[in-house]
Amino acid sequence: MITITKLSEKHLEQVKAIQIEDNQVEFAGIASEFLNDICDTTHLHVIEHQDKVIGYFKLDLAYAQKYDFCPKDAVGIRAFVIDKRQQGKGYGKKAVHALFPYVSDCYPEYRQIYLTVNCRNNLAYQCYKKAGFEDTNEKYLGSPAGPNYIMKGMC
Repeated sequence: MITITKLSEKHLEQVKAIQIEDNQVEFAGIASEFLNDICDTTHLHVIEHQDKVIGYFKLDLAYAQKYDFCPKDAVGIRAFVIDKRQQGKGYGKKAVHALFPYVSDCYPEYRQIYLTVNCRNNLAYQCYKKAGFEDTNEKYLGSPAGPNYIMKGMC
């Protein structure tokens, strides 16, 4: 079973141990960058399987203020990571599926979830699509890593 919870002190060492493939670092960053990006509008969350942290992501409550393509009733997902030792087991898809009810329950003021995924990151793109996100058929061109698909999902 996959569960999503807010990051707490008890998760820190497990998050620091998350490993990312070298070719994925440019898309999501590393654990230390994730842990340093906390503020009132960026909430850090962990993805657990059988009480073990296997991934993490950021919920950006100010996403609509930063990106013109994002409506005001949407929250943004950033830095969605599954540990490289846990990839290929379906956990990414299950975690993305779990996002929708999690956001709906914990952040009821948001009706949509938006994200961007690099056009070169086909595995992530396919994972998001299979789990319920739809491609808006627009591109975000402001990323230093190159063009991104803009995707959305309804809570």
